[in-house]
This record gives sequence, structure tokens and C-alpha cells, in this order.
Amino acid sequence: MTPRLDAIGIATADMAASLAFYRRLGLDIPAESDTAPHVECTLPNGLRLLWDTEDVVRSFDPTWTKPGVGEERVGLAFRCDSAAEVDAVHADLVDAGYQSHLKPWDAFWGQRYAVVLDPDGCGVQLFADTA
Repeated sequence: MTPRLDAIGIATADMAASLAFYRRLGLDIPAESDTAPHVECTLPNGLRLLWDTEDVVRSFDPTWTKPGVGEERVGLAFRCDSAAEVDAVHADLVDAGYQSHLKPWDAFWGQRYAVVLDPDGCGVQLFADTA
């Protein structure tokens, strides 16, 4: 058997704040999940996003320490349908109080790109093909 990517995990300091951010990106996460220590969301393609509170992570890995901003080890990228949608989603998140890390720009590789920080300081990339 060949291993396959099944899930991406996020350790969060504030479950409700993290889930609110990802709901704004279109993920269907029930409101009652806001108080849970562990949450899973299966995406349409079958990939799962998993959230655990920092306390849960420490419960099975007592040596775990929260990475600082810019020390993330996993990047999440959300494909948008157009460059205009990248701009609109970025603006919506910033207007909602989330921090922009990189404002929308046209990348040399032919995509519109932007990066917004989620509540835990993880960079979330927004992108769309420009050609």
C-alpha cells in the first residue's frame, strides 16, 4: 500500500477564532464545533482538515511548543476562480480583522497571489491563475 495524503492538522490557540476564519473561506464547519478540543472537516475532494487545541497537542506530545509567526511548517493554499476573487477574498478577510501578510500581487509564475494570517499566525495563501 502506498501512503496517501489524508489530512492536514492545525494546532490552534483559539478554536472558535480559527474555525471562524476558515468558515469565511467557505468551509462548512458546524457552530457547535467552536467549543470542541478536536475538530475535523472533510473537503469535497476527501482531504480532511483537522484542528486541535494546543492543550490537546501537548497531551500527546508534552515537548511540543507553539511555532512563532513565520515558523510554520505547513502552508494552506485556497484556489480562487479569478484574480478578482483573490482580491475580494483578501479584502473580506482583512475587513473582518484578519492580518494581511502579503497583499495581492501578480506573481511571475502566472498567478494572482495573496497571503492572510489565520488567528494562530499561519499563512494562508489565496491564488488564481491569471492566464
